[in-house]
Amino acid sequence: MDVKKSNRALTKRKSSCHSTKIIISIFLLLLIPLLIHLQAAPFYFFTAPTSASRAFFNKWKGIALDTSNGPAISKNSGSLISKLRDSVIFLPLKDLRFAETAMDGNTWFMSSLNDTREVNEAEYLYFPSQASKGRLLCIKGRHTKDGTKNSYALAWPEALPDSATLMKGLTFVSDTYYDYGNLWHGLTSVAPFIGWSIKNECLKPTRWVLFHWGELRYEMGLWLQHLMQANFGDVNIEGFERGDGPCCFEKAVVMRHNEGSMGKERKLQVFDLLRCNARRFCDIRQETGERGEPVIRLMLLLRRGSRSFKNTTAVTDIFARECAKVEGCTLKVAQSEDLSFCDQVRVMTYTDVVTSPHGAQLANMLFMDRNSSVMEFFPKGWLELAGVGQYAYHWMADQSGMNHRDGKVGHNETQFADWARTVLKQVRISKMEMATGSTTNKPQPNSIASKC
Repeated sequence: MDVKKSNRALTKRKSSCHSTKIIISIFLLLLIPLLIHLQAAPFYFFTAPTSASRAFFNKWKGIALDTSNGPAISKNSGSLISKLRDSVIFLPLKDLRFAETAMDGNTWFMSSLNDTREVNEAEYLYFPSQASKGRLLCIKGRHTKDGTKNSYALAWPEALPDSATLMKGLTFVSDTYYDYGNLWHGLTSVAPFIGWSIKNECLKPTRWVLFHWGELRYEMGLWLQHLMQANFGDVNIEGFERGDGPCCFEKAVVMRHNEGSMGKERKLQVFDLLRCNARRFCDIRQETGERGEPVIRLMLLLRRGSRSFKNTTAVTDIFARECAKVEGCTLKVAQSEDLSFCDQVRVMTYTDVVTSPHGAQLANMLFMDRNSSVMEFFPKGWLELAGVGQYAYHWMADQSGMNHRDGKVGHNETQFADWARTVLKQVRISKMEMATGSTTNKPQPNSIASKC
């Protein structure tokens, strides 16, 4: 009788154990498609999930990956991680659907993901985040000619793609429609990272990843690199030389619209900080207040190439004559290509009025004090072909707190003389007013810079 009872109890335990295994198997079969669906879905709707769906996801993901419930769960979780790893979907960095309209508000770089938008800030993507459901950004490929051959994906830290390299620290990922060699274009592409850093306790990147139309770039121009070094320290530009496998970033910030929607207040902060750090980097100490008649420091900043003056001596003579008529005015002439980065910072720090042809060298207005003046020349016949490019340094003057004194086309001696006379007179009046005003009304360009 006891033997029969024992056999019935043993049979009951086996049946119960068998039922438990069946339940666990059914649960995992139902869970795997759900997780795979969640892995892929945000590529088309990259918005934060509701609190209820997020709680559900985190609860069951935790159970599935928890190995504390015994060998059966541990064995199945390994299989689940493998399936999640295999489910990572890589998409082209450059979406050809928007190739012809990339400048018309469309996003062709990581086109399936929507930006985070905040008041006064540039649009950005951050990984891992609530919007990415805690997943990391992974990039594969290092093509420099075809952005469609480079790709991106999102993956959970527990289930990175096979042969992936996890890159520790913070990575700045930039894509620009223009390039990183030109002073103006390069500056507009990195300025959003400065703004993001200011807002986030002055965080500094471990590395930079640079793209142009989704094509990998291995360097930025020396002027831009020195400017970033002055602000962040060593500039490490990633070349993905660790084999053909993808690289996944522990933390990453992506900017793909240049200054985009960044507000004027933030732009002023960014330029103040860059000016301050560049002067510190080059060991330039700003002069103290002036006594007596104000000094007006006029700089004729020249360039070579198609937009240079055909007769530099004639132009220099015009400005020298007009400067001599204004008490306290001094004139200096410099060739931008002959100046090192710190030389450019130095000459512009001690400039009140810069006069220069339209071109990248005008980006050096960044290093002048706020309320300084910019006189820009345009070559005859150039405006017809310039498009919106003719406004680039007008915009920059506004963003950095400078006064853009209109622009003059061609070379007419009378016109140049009248223009120089008018601007120098306006600057002298402004300086006289500041000299006789209270201390609180005087500009303090470095004291208003963000502290990083």
